Amino acid sequence: MAKTSKEKPEAATRLSIRWVRSAIAQPQGIRQTIRGLGLHRLHEVVERPDTPAIRGMIHKVRHLVEVTTTGAEK
Repeated sequence: MAKTSKEKPEAATRLSIRWVRSAIAQPQGIRQTIRGLGLHRLHEVVERPDTPAIRGMIHKVRHLVEVTTTGAEK
């Protein structure tokens, strides 16, 4: 049986994003992207779903963050 768009994948991948370098002297767009990821303080860690939108945001600030992949737990 084919999956419908309403079904969730069995083990959705999540990304753990840690802010490791300051955004001082960075363009406004970079600072807004950091805020859009949900990061407020240096060395803060947030978990986000592994989606193309989140991946694009991480790519934009890849020099300021560290990313690890984790599987979602039920």
